[in-house]
Amino acid sequence: MQKNNYKALENKEKQKNIVLLILIYLFLIIAALSVLFPFYWMIVTSFKTLADYTQESVPAFIPTTLTFENYVTAWVSVSLGRYMINTVIFSLTTTAILVIVCILAAFAFARLQFYGKNIVFTVFLATMMIPMELFTITNYATIVNLNLRNTFVGLIFPSVISVFYIYLLRQNFMQVPDKIYYAAKVDGTTDLKYLFKILVPLSKPTIISIAILKFIECWNSYVWPRLITTDESKFLISNGIQTLRTSGFGRENIPAMMAAVVCVSIPLLVLFAVFRKQIMSGVSRSGLKG
Repeated sequence: MQKNNYKALENKEKQKNIVLLILIYLFLIIAALSVLFPFYWMIVTSFKTLADYTQESVPAFIPTTLTFENYVTAWVSVSLGRYMINTVIFSLTTTAILVIVCILAAFAFARLQFYGKNIVFTVFLATMMIPMELFTITNYATIVNLNLRNTFVGLIFPSVISVFYIYLLRQNFMQVPDKIYYAAKVDGTTDLKYLFKILVPLSKPTIISIAILKFIECWNSYVWPRLITTDESKFLISNGIQTLRTSGFGRENIPAMMAAVVCVSIPLLVLFAVFRKQIMSGVSRSGLKG
């Protein structure tokens, strides 16, 4: 009798788990569809002809006529290629400088001993509580006073430090046992050699994650380039797309506008698809100790 009751309870528990699992997957599917639908709509619209788009009383989820003319129009009619080149230069340069700064700063806070290190690091972390708008105001005033508007230096300089990334990399460095550092010092290894020969290779997933996330951040940057650049030759992708949207081109030819947005989005989607595992690995290995 007890065995039958036990089996009945076990079956009920399994049924509850199955129902719960179904509900979880159903929720995840709905959430995924809600996130992916705008991308689907953007791609579908980019392949519609302007005539089909303007004649639709009810939006068609599957275009009746596919055309690549919108992509040609987006590249030929506006300076989309120049915007993308400017963005690549800005993103790669900013990311490279930030990675070097983060590695050196994280090593200093993780391994070097100097007076007031903990106080300095606490104050450093406290700056994360300050709204970014305040930094934007002070950075803007500094760049204007230095006459660096409409220059790549003015675009790049305020973006080469990140408190969060330094903290993330510091936590990763601190997971390496102190014995390795002291053994290296006994062997006569310099701090920089220890950093680049031992810590950097061991922290490679985190460093790759920081580089990728910063590159994506730079690629999507909007507010700061909008403030600093008034010369169209220095526009980045985000500012160029905004200019297209508010111009006659963007208002009159929505399919071509969507084609331009697709061209801008493809590099980031490919980047994330290729380095997705490195991003997840780097974040999961960081920041739980110390």
